[in-house]
Amino acid sequence: MQAQQDMEAVLASFRERILSGRALQIRGGGTKDWYGQVPSGDLLDTRPYSGIIDYEPTELVITARCGTPLAEIDAALAGHNQMLAWEPPRFGGAATVGGMVAAGLSGPSRAAAGAVRDFVLGAVLMDAQGEQLHFGGQVMKNVAGYDISRLLAGSLGTLGLILQVSLKVLPRPIASSTRVFEINQEGALRLLNQSAGQPLPLVASAWVNNVLTIRLSGAQAAVDSAIKKMGGTELSNPEDYWTDLREQTHPFFADPQAPLWRLSVPSVAPPIDLPGRQLIEWGGAQRWLRPEGNVDAVAIRAAALAVGGHASLHRGGDKAIGVFHPLQPAVESIHRRLKQQFDPQGIFNPGRLYASL
Repeated sequence: MQAQQDMEAVLASFRERILSGRALQIRGGGTKDWYGQVPSGDLLDTRPYSGIIDYEPTELVITARCGTPLAEIDAALAGHNQMLAWEPPRFGGAATVGGMVAAGLSGPSRAAAGAVRDFVLGAVLMDAQGEQLHFGGQVMKNVAGYDISRLLAGSLGTLGLILQVSLKVLPRPIASSTRVFEINQEGALRLLNQSAGQPLPLVASAWVNNVLTIRLSGAQAAVDSAIKKMGGTELSNPEDYWTDLREQTHPFFADPQAPLWRLSVPSVAPPIDLPGRQLIEWGGAQRWLRPEGNVDAVAIRAAALAVGGHASLHRGGDKAIGVFHPLQPAVESIHRRLKQQFDPQGIFNPGRLYASL
């Protein structure tokens, strides 16, 4: 009873802050303050609103408040051999559930498992009037408002204060093997795209410095069969490798102040000829670039567009150029209408996605 009263008091304080009409910087653990445009507004710390509300392992669903640390979610799921299948990055130990959904970032297994939005079943949002809006539910069959729940993933808190979310979770794979191949970029992309068209349990991949690393996970028989078919050398420390990739502590990501570009392109896109070092994930669909020389944002974005993709300044560099790829007029109009509908006074994380929104 006391815990419930405490949570009600936290909600009341959130509502009071929102109704004051002052711009708010919604923040959980602050592990992704660097992501997106520069944060602005008075700080609203979501961490006091914390705790797992419901977890039913047999239904593969967990519901938690926005300020709940991901470490708490991980511990609960581990007790039932389950996991967040999209491998959200933590960027330290303080990441929260609300921040995970708002950022919408996924880890190495995203291409095989899906993105954050694919696992959001429902959400509760506090709007600009301090009202609680309920979207979706706690089961996959309940699709009422499901699209709105998914819309919150990657919104960077610009549509309202995410109070709680219900997430689909999955069992951990029975078997796993990480294989290493020495191969150039063109060969790696060819191998990855050929493998994608076959019944192989390939759930993660990364190419850098002419080395391709892939993770096979699933039933033991499926993993064993894939090893015989693909070959490669077994990696001795696979957990460390994929964690370093997820958390961007891999040597490629050293120097967080240097510009790091993320190019999202079709997996079948050929090698992108830009000066600098590249790391390729998601079967070729995500290409990280550490630019060198005089290459600028215009050239990088033009190269991504040329193969049917887009480019974002993920970290470091000059945010004045616009972190995310410029929107087409029709898409920008949709963004403006959504922002006007959800946050007409511009209270929530103003300018965090695009400076003009």
